[in-house]
Amino acid sequence: MIKVLFFLGLITLVGISTSYAYSQEISLATFQETAQIIIDKSISQNVTASITLQSTSIQEIKIPAELEQKIRDNSRIEAIILTNQAQCVLGVVDQSCIIINVARDPEVRGIFAIQDETKEVANQYINEVNQVFDTEAKFHSVFVHTNDASNLALETSGVVSGSGAISAVYTMPMEDTNSMYEKISAILLPKIIRDSGGFYNVAKNLSFEENAKMTFSIIPLDTKSLLQLKLSVDYTNKASTISEINPLEFLKVENIKRSDYFSAEFYPLNSIIQIVILSPEDEKISNIKGNIIPTQIIDNEKIPTDVTKEGWIFDPQEGQRIQGKYIFGEETSVNKEKLKFSLVDGKVIPSEESEFDESIVVVTIISIVAITAAIFYLKGYKK
Repeated sequence: MIKVLFFLGLITLVGISTSYAYSQEISLATFQETAQIIIDKSISQNVTASITLQSTSIQEIKIPAELEQKIRDNSRIEAIILTNQAQCVLGVVDQSCIIINVARDPEVRGIFAIQDETKEVANQYINEVNQVFDTEAKFHSVFVHTNDASNLALETSGVVSGSGAISAVYTMPMEDTNSMYEKISAILLPKIIRDSGGFYNVAKNLSFEENAKMTFSIIPLDTKSLLQLKLSVDYTNKASTISEINPLEFLKVENIKRSDYFSAEFYPLNSIIQIVILSPEDEKISNIKGNIIPTQIIDNEKIPTDVTKEGWIFDPQEGQRIQGKYIFGEETSVNKEKLKFSLVDGKVIPSEESEFDESIVVVTIISIVAITAAIFYLKGYKK
């Protein structure tokens, strides 16, 4: 995961050609939009739908260059997170939070010394962060995370949360998600991106849902920072009974359109729909309504052989952790019917009709960090 984050910081625009002799040059932009559905039958029993907009460019997600440099200059800072999750860490109730994650100094021993030293490091940043977000967050506590179940299940890095992460937590009055998302996106996203619609419009509409929450994260890399704005909705206790999957049902749309920000060139990997299914029992994918994209295996990862085609890549397609990625190819939108598929018992042989056959910090899960595009690009489409 950390390696992927490093590569994300290096990616700008790359032109490639493949054996398919495409009529267009394929590029990867720094800005990415990801729609993600996590169906968690193993831990929370919830379905979480989210839209993540991310970039490594401070022109596309705007934070002051001086602050971004100051964060990266301190190797102790692992992440800075703004969220209105109702319980951002244990002991915080109905307040919005700014969380500054600080790597532990091995020379500092004892829980009280660790907390004091973490607060001292984080206090160097909170005033500037408050200024950027137009907030007045005040120090609440230092929290040492002990639970790593979600990171292990989702294969995330633990940079944002997870066993051993240390968070300096600053709190402020709770704000409605729709007004907070509107305010923060206006601060962070340039008008050209907001006016380009796409997944951003889906997130704006989702922000009015009852259980909607937003998170913005700054994750420093070696030469840049990964900047992520996420809007998520939890559907509580909905996961266990799901066998027919309609991803757009959880995003509250009949079809989903890519951002017009990508219309100038061919960016097939900058808009991704991702499904993750966690189950205590083996399950497998069946009855896929849309297309399956031809793939090849590179470094144990399924890589599409033709990214001009739209459709699903399931990798793996069976087991206790299933992951599906939908890419648009040359299409600009997809309707709900093309995204539907089923889950069946992992021991059942699919019919021939199937072509291919602590919940303490919710920001655990910024995303599976929208890594899909970078992995595809790095493994399959480098010159």
